[in-house]
Amino acid sequence: MDTLTLWQLAALAAASALVGFSKTAVSGANTISLAVFAAVLPARESTGVLLPILIAGDVLAVLTYRRHAHWPTLLRLFPAVAVGVVAGTLFMMWAGDAAVRTSIGAILVFMAGVTIWRRRRTAAGSGEPSADAGPPDAAERLKARSYGVLGGFTTMVANAGGPVMSLYLLSAGFRKLGFLGTSAWFFLIVNTSKVPFSVGLGLINGRSLLLDACMLLFVLPGAWIGRMCVDRINQTLFERLVIGATVLGGLQLLLN
Repeated sequence: MDTLTLWQLAALAAASALVGFSKTAVSGANTISLAVFAAVLPARESTGVLLPILIAGDVLAVLTYRRHAHWPTLLRLFPAVAVGVVAGTLFMMWAGDAAVRTSIGAILVFMAGVTIWRRRRTAAGSGEPSADAGPPDAAERLKARSYGVLGGFTTMVANAGGPVMSLYLLSAGFRKLGFLGTSAWFFLIVNTSKVPFSVGLGLINGRSLLLDACMLLFVLPGAWIGRMCVDRINQTLFERLVIGATVLGGLQLLLN
């Protein structure tokens, strides 16, 4: 911390507040926080600093939306996510900062494009998909596994699994509260499970936790602002904000 300037600390504080906001209002917006942390700190180390902050935001989101989770969807995703987390850990053992940024940015922009295409096709066809439509068919299971592996990989490599899972939940037809409740439980469980991997890679240590202790103070007001805003955001605007935040975060990673 003694090497950070006042402006850098202010940028990290604002990014931490945005984590709280994204967890209770517009999931996927924390990719901007990811980009800020990666710009201020070395990219690899930034993932270790950001993880406890994300977990704090996940706890606040679960406390707010815990009754709206769709557990069949979560149970369908977790095995594939575990595969992605292991693959991401292996990738982090040899990847440099540039490889991390380029890989995650490309994945996010690609997945946003796929989601936009799917939603236009759905709108022109039989209507909006539903998370409660019944047992998943083979295509839905394949989609869940694909997004699950990508989500696990991106969340382990750069804490960027939020946009991937946001796109999956939107494509599955989740409405606003179901979306927020399901993603809240998903990321609390997944991010907590990542802690041993991050410690083993040296990404979480005493110095990173000291910086976390300061930044956590800004997560709570961000979460409160998000909760106050979410009821004022209609479903169409909510979905556009999620996709827009995903594209913006992906482009930031590609261009920085």
